Amino acid sequence: MHRTSDLNVVETRLLPSPAALLAELPKTEAQAEFVTAARGVIQRLIFTADLRFLLIVGPCSIHDLAAGREYARRLAALAAEVSDRVVIVMRVYFEKPRTTVGWKGLVMDPHLDGSHDIPTGLRLARTFLREVLDLGLPTATELLDPITPQYIADLICWSAIGARTTESQTHRQMASGLSMPLGFKNSTDGTLKAALNAIQAAAQPQTFLGINLDGASSVVVTRGNANCHIVLRGGASGPQLLALAHHRDRKTTRPRRPRALHPRRLLARQLGQETRTAARRPSRPPHSSRHRQPLHHGCDAGEQPLRRQPVLPPTQGHPALRREHHRRLHRLAHHRGPRPRGPRRPRPALRVSLRATAADHFPPSLAR
Repeated sequence: MHRTSDLNVVETRLLPSPAALLAELPKTEAQAEFVTAARGVIQRLIFTADLRFLLIVGPCSIHDLAAGREYARRLAALAAEVSDRVVIVMRVYFEKPRTTVGWKGLVMDPHLDGSHDIPTGLRLARTFLREVLDLGLPTATELLDPITPQYIADLICWSAIGARTTESQTHRQMASGLSMPLGFKNSTDGTLKAALNAIQAAAQPQTFLGINLDGASSVVVTRGNANCHIVLRGGASGPQLLALAHHRDRKTTRPRRPRALHPRRLLARQLGQETRTAARRPSRPPHSSRHRQPLHHGCDAGEQPLRRQPVLPPTQGHPALRREHHRRLHRLAHHRGPRPRGPRRPRPALRVSLRATAADHFPPSLAR
């Protein structure tokens, strides 16, 4: 009989079940309480009127555990200093999406030599997450493989779905069952439609194939994740300022947006947004509370360091920025706001006062 399956499969290795790994490296009661509290804080920062910033910052990916621990210690000290103004969450990215080929992250290749020792990678990832939580830092990661969350999701405070997987039905279904706030990145071309559709799908109950904690194939039924939002990560067309993205997708998003879709988003700075030179970048951050949006910093497939989005774009640089600059200036010039109300000084009394003052210094003929 001719073989018709697994023609291109070279090897199949057994993984420890999620339950076995969780028993080997369990979370403590203090870690569980911290994760629950941090998820609540992040949810309030994104979906309520809390004026503090949410800053998700960290290395592009974790590949050197010693350097990652040192980074976490320094970041924890900084987070304690600015906790009244900024809530800092550390990026601990263990999986790397690739456009073609390349190193796929600590979970898939922990030794960085192509050996793909995934069991060791899962253990290292879980150990590192526990160490970061013990420092008092919330954790954030991008979930790429739909099986990985069973091993590490209980130690994650915020997660993301990447631009390349936002349109994936598998990842939308996975997001509907996750227990933490989650951000869908907009597409690589800069449009928002795919991310908006993903949020709507993830908020609904889903039924799909997955694995349980014992590692057995199962039918997974979810109730939906209502704490999903958009991460504005730019695109191939250039920088994606909040107002510019809203203006470009207004006709697409407004008529079809359901009432349950909360208008919240994060801003991410990466390679697709770096179309201006360093000399043209704004040096002053916005100071108005209505422009305060959560920020996401790191490098995902080429991201560059974050800079705060300006209140108004510069007058030089990308043509789209100049057009948006003039549009916003026009709106500001024609919006005078509510007129001040209050008692006014009567004009006759003012004339009398001026006449009396003039009479003290000028002859009567000139004081009239």
